[in-house]
Amino acid sequence: MDINTIIPRSNGVTQSRGKMSFYIFDKNQSLNFFHCVAMGLDLDACISQLLQKQLLAESLIKEICEKTKELLMRESNVIHISAPVTVVGDYVDRGLFSIETISLLTCLKLRYPERVQLVRGNHESRAVTQTYGFYTECVRKYGNTNVWHYFTDMFDYLTLSVVIDDKIFCVHGGLSPSIHSIDQIKTLDRFREIPHEGPMADLVWSDPDQDKDEFAISPRGAGYTFGGEVVKKFLHINSMEHILRAHQLCMEGYQVLYDDRLSTVWSAPNYCYRCGNMASILEVGVNGERFFNVFDAAPENDRESSRPMASERPENVLYFL
Repeated sequence: MDINTIIPRSNGVTQSRGKMSFYIFDKNQSLNFFHCVAMGLDLDACISQLLQKQLLAESLIKEICEKTKELLMRESNVIHISAPVTVVGDYVDRGLFSIETISLLTCLKLRYPERVQLVRGNHESRAVTQTYGFYTECVRKYGNTNVWHYFTDMFDYLTLSVVIDDKIFCVHGGLSPSIHSIDQIKTLDRFREIPHEGPMADLVWSDPDQDKDEFAISPRGAGYTFGGEVVKKFLHINSMEHILRAHQLCMEGYQVLYDDRLSTVWSAPNYCYRCGNMASILEVGVNGERFFNVFDAAPENDRESSRPMASERPENVLYFL
């Protein structure tokens, strides 16, 4: 499971279950409880169940996705924040527990709506999830495609970017030759499937390239690669200091480029159950300082990966690097 996460350095507890690492806030810290009781959802019970890798009922997932869409609909394409948890995409297609991962994240979003921000990644789409595992996992675990439809419909509502303290731009993939200012992102129609091309596609598909200064065609077949001059210009125009993104496997768990102007954070240890990479969660301090918490795969996760049925063994599951 690839849960690329940026968290504030403040009071809280980091909990880990398998490949799932989350920064859990005390109830009293939540700025908005979102009227959990009024919604008829026991979100604390759902979160506790999911942390044990136990599936929620199909009917409950449907209700959770509907409530999440209602919440996300009110959010901008660019969310300006000060110190919440920001998770920057690719919540599925990253391992054998994609459903449990995205279920937990949506519950956390409902439980702590002002604290948790979910940014859309290129795998939060119908086309990609039909190829790289999530669709098959939904059918295998629930016996039908309903849960897949609930989640992929909800993906259309996820925000495209987050700005921390007006200094740090958070996006899943990268930059676009069609976007020069943050205000241009705010005008995009995000409530749809990710298109094959255009600025919305670029934000979730693009990658930095250390060997280039400007934009170039991406070998992925979608989005662009971009260099240090592009990053410097974007930050200058928008009066920002840093770009935080995910999207690319980093063997050390993270990578910092362009004279500390851009960071990639990767939060799936031992990716595909065979890459042997480290993972990280990035903490942003009150003064903008950044600290990477690097971690390895949990032993219990290695045991899980050695015991699946033949049809779902990791080597037989397609993953998108």
